Amino acid sequence: MPSSVAATGSQDSHIRPGGPALRRGLLVPALLLLAWMAASHNGLLHSSLLVPPERVLILPFGDEAGQQIWAALAASVARMLVGFAIGAIAGIGFGLALGMSLTAQRAFAPSFNALRQITLFAWIPLLTAWFGNGDSAKIVYIALSAFFPLAFNTYEGIRNIPLAYVEVARVLRFAPRQRVTRLLLPGALPSICIGVQVALITAWIGTVGAEYAMGAGRGLGAFLLAGREQFRMDVVLLGVFVLALVGYVINVGFRRILKPFLLWQGEAK
Repeated sequence: MPSSVAATGSQDSHIRPGGPALRRGLLVPALLLLAWMAASHNGLLHSSLLVPPERVLILPFGDEAGQQIWAALAASVARMLVGFAIGAIAGIGFGLALGMSLTAQRAFAPSFNALRQITLFAWIPLLTAWFGNGDSAKIVYIALSAFFPLAFNTYEGIRNIPLAYVEVARVLRFAPRQRVTRLLLPGALPSICIGVQVALITAWIGTVGAEYAMGAGRGLGAFLLAGREQFRMDVVLLGVFVLALVGYVINVGFRRILKPFLLWQGEAK
């Protein structure tokens, strides 16, 4: 009993926003911020290359170019949510099909394993040729970035369900629908949750990458591209900061949502 309590407490300290893990994690960003301030104010680099951090922080409120960050952020988040939803539904469905059917495994698993090795950015020339540079190409790209981790984790989660559970379902003569809702999805849920977390981050990175590479329209990627073309390093640094902040919020937010399930899973074990 004490060991399980200690394990739960240790896990909670890593997940809890105010825990020791967060304080340790803030140490490196704080040191980098201090180094940034020292370098920018002491003239170690030209001011056009390394803008003081306080100038970057006030940019969204007092500069015409900086104020565009709000519309860019809203466009990127909306685009990411649409693409992620499409990729998640397709990925979980495909993973279930592979896990349930030996015929589907033999037919599609080799091609799937080959395609998921291709770096995501290699899809951009093909997608722009098919869909142009508009929202359609970007959403398809974001959907792909979410599809692969979710399909793989769903498939692996089903494969790792204990054979004893499968035998019980067979003895009880579960119908196909019961097999999915009472065996496969609950059994694969921990792996699917990990896939969702990975897919959220890859979808966010894919969103900004697609916007930057394809150029047209609003978004954080287009915001970064405009800053680079105008040689506005303050705009570029602001975009990078917001990109990192949103990624952090997505990761921590999902872990907090998942925390009750993780605790329940630990107690079940």
